Amino acid sequence: MAVIRLWHVAQSRSFRVLWALEEIGAEYELIRCSLFDRSLRAPEHLARSPAGRVPAFEDGATVLCESGAILAWLAETRAPHLRVAEGGEGRPAFLQGLHYAETLGAHLANLTQHHVVLRDPAMRSPTVMRLEAKRLENALGAVGPGWAAGAFSVADVALGYAVWAAQRFVSLQNGAAKYLAACEARSAFQRALAKDGPAEIYLRDFYPPPEE
Repeated sequence: MAVIRLWHVAQSRSFRVLWALEEIGAEYELIRCSLFDRSLRAPEHLARSPAGRVPAFEDGATVLCESGAILAWLAETRAPHLRVAEGGEGRPAFLQGLHYAETLGAHLANLTQHHVVLRDPAMRSPTVMRLEAKRLENALGAVGPGWAAGAFSVADVALGYAVWAAQRFVSLQNGAAKYLAACEARSAFQRALAKDGPAEIYLRDFYPPPEE
């Protein structure tokens, strides 16, 4: 098969792809990047990822830079057992789980922006931080405790990463907590975590919302 390359930043959404590759057992080249140098703005990287982000992914002549698209591609081409095919039982739940991860991701992006990226406290909005934490907490109520489509799939890779990141900002309730525990118990998740690299984004275990 074609050589797979993954451009990766620790703790970012490229972890989804790293985890999926470990689930599949595929051979790949992991290219570590950093948010704190100019590598993601280099012309050669922008050719792979126009937004200057990760993941960036090559599978032979195929180049992708959206983690959800990469998960779908990998399942279609290399791991049909990690998807529910068109017309298959559980297909709606599979699609819902795969895309619901983006709902969680929107709240996570806002929280990460305010807690981590905006280093000057004067630039942060306590109202947004409290509101987004509550929205994230509410959205997590739809996750778990079982796999999104009955059996583990790439939808759970997408959702599992979101829940794993969400615990930095909210206390996980029963269903989401059990779901994350099941994700973390998977040997492929553990292998991916060992390869993730030193923390780049979340340097603290928990970022509580500001008090009113």
